[in-house]
Amino acid sequence: MSTSSTAGPVNLFDADLVRDPFGGYARLREQAPMVRGSFPGLDSPVWLVTRYDDVKTVLSDRRFVNNPANVPGANVHNIREQLIEARGIPREYAPYILDSVLDSDGDDHLRLRRLVSRAFTARRVAELRPRVEEIAEDLLDRLPGHAEDGVADLIEHFAYPLPITVICELVGIPEEDRPLWREWGRSLVSLQPGAMAEPLRHMVTYIRELIARRRAEPADDLLTGLIRAHDEDGDRLTDTEMVTMVLTLVLAGHETTAHLIGNGTAALLTHPDQLAALRADPALLPRAVHELMRWCGPVQGTRIRYAAEDVEFDGMTVRRGEPVMAVLVSANYDPRRFDDPDRLDITREPDGHKEVHVGFGHGLHYCLGAALARQEGEVAFGALLRRCPGLELALAPRDLDRQFLPFSWRLACLPVRLGEGGQLIQAG
Repeated sequence: MSTSSTAGPVNLFDADLVRDPFGGYARLREQAPMVRGSFPGLDSPVWLVTRYDDVKTVLSDRRFVNNPANVPGANVHNIREQLIEARGIPREYAPYILDSVLDSDGDDHLRLRRLVSRAFTARRVAELRPRVEEIAEDLLDRLPGHAEDGVADLIEHFAYPLPITVICELVGIPEEDRPLWREWGRSLVSLQPGAMAEPLRHMVTYIRELIARRRAEPADDLLTGLIRAHDEDGDRLTDTEMVTMVLTLVLAGHETTAHLIGNGTAALLTHPDQLAALRADPALLPRAVHELMRWCGPVQGTRIRYAAEDVEFDGMTVRRGEPVMAVLVSANYDPRRFDDPDRLDITREPDGHKEVHVGFGHGLHYCLGAALARQEGEVAFGALLRRCPGLELALAPRDLDRQFLPFSWRLACLPVRLGEGGQLIQAG
């Protein structure tokens, strides 16, 4: 991968960059405050902002907007719209991808966020913890049954089922339908042209049918609350917004956490000193989750934002209307903010409740479910360490299979040995 300042825009699908984003973006970060990046097949380059302080500015400064229609006095092309068209998404389904709470600005963003934010408050998340722990213990009880010769795929049988069960229960997706969402989510991340269209159709149809069922039979879940908000005051939430909100919550509510658990487990198993420290002192779990989110977080770049006016970064200017992407993986490894950033250190931050990394974003669009994701991570790692004292990778770290997905760091599978005899310590 070339990082020369005289070269053209960096190909964001470059195989070397996707394979090693930590080293690749570090080189770009030290080259200049910003560099140009390009998506294959699109003419418009994107500014890549890679330094910690600048990334936080992009994520919190109101001069950057998520919806290009909110750039005053400019006709700005929506790059995400071009990307989903290139992926074969039919035009009638585009709003479900382009017009979510993640893509809105200002009052629209606050209106949508407030409709669901009460489900993710610190108090509500704390109340969910016993149920999260129960789900984790049940999955571990069943894990040996999925093993062959003592080896099980921790992604398929633990890292994914835990968060998808939690978010589906919270939203109101029936248990028997959750495997469908697992398959639809898997299909959505395919880079094959047209591969997103079919699962998206299924998800939208499913949500519409579930809304009809919940209207007839209300339940104590988030979807029933959204229906009530829609029916009592249609100005607060349209039909399309309600479907989009459910789609966003279910997908965002399990994909990121599943790969935090997968990446974090692999990191601990390849850093025996950190693993031993955490086993010796489980009280380190909150700090460990923060450090794992910094060191191997699954989300490495944000949604594209657009400058609403000219903005300068260290002598370089983003012009009004130009697209910008904040590169989280680069910011989280910036030596200007983190001492020895390449080193995994679960004691890095003295306060487990203090969040310095930007793995969950920053500012108005800070991840709505961050508290739940952190709690699920704490429960998952804690249960694994307690129940699986002999846990180890079943293959060399270099042979771990990662999915080819720019700005995402995720394992396709995580084969682990459960220990002597393939048995786990019983819960309780």
